[in-house]
Amino acid sequence: MKYIPILALIFGLSGTFPNTLEAQTLSSKEIIKKVENTMRGNSNFSEIKMTIIRPDWSREMTMKSWAKGEKYALIQVTGPARDKGTMFLKRENELWNWQPRINKTIKMPPSMLTQSWMGSDFSNDDLVRQSSFVNDFTHERLPDEKVEGRDCYVIMMTPKEGVPVVWGSIKFWVDKKEFIQMKSEFYDEDEYLVSTIAFSEIKTMAGRPIPTVLTVTPADDEENKTIIEYLNLEFDKQYEDSFFTIQNMKRIK
Repeated sequence: MKYIPILALIFGLSGTFPNTLEAQTLSSKEIIKKVENTMRGNSNFSEIKMTIIRPDWSREMTMKSWAKGEKYALIQVTGPARDKGTMFLKRENELWNWQPRINKTIKMPPSMLTQSWMGSDFSNDDLVRQSSFVNDFTHERLPDEKVEGRDCYVIMMTPKEGVPVVWGSIKFWVDKKEFIQMKSEFYDEDEYLVSTIAFSEIKTMAGRPIPTVLTVTPADDEENKTIIEYLNLEFDKQYEDSFFTIQNMKRIK
């Protein structure tokens, strides 16, 4: 599966929120731009728990992540013990993996990008794919709906011709008051639902309302889920580009 962008889900949320009066005059594209600005910050640090659920087993992992803009990111697995210390480095469209147990660094080749990331419902490709909700799609406003009791704009996005996006369309539910993404549905080119991401448990973190739990559910097997929970978020951290290097990836404890 290819979600757009996975960095927005894993590496934290940032941005500012418009007031209600301003929101009343926004176009569909401007609404999505507010969401994208909210989800993509200049830099951030986060601590995350990811739970992978399958019919006959489940698995929990904890991680730390550092990100700078859309080009650079580091993920460090902090648990369970067998995976502790595993690192992933994103530099623009490249993805590197550091395995401390075998003292080996691997640059993910294209053949590996479609494989599942850490056994979850995300792929390795999700970590490096860069697509813009604003610039790579057209936007259509649909009738408003409620999600978890919140009044939401509903926007249908269709990729522009020639844009390297695998989806036929993406449907967004956006909270009207705080421009929080509440739900997303991903459809293939034949308009069949492929997967849903639900955003829930909104809490104030670092002074901002944030959905702290994200649940990914494949449409063809609703017993499979990947749940991401934010344990801590810090915004506007200052990182040099040199922080996001193979050498530094091996030094972080």
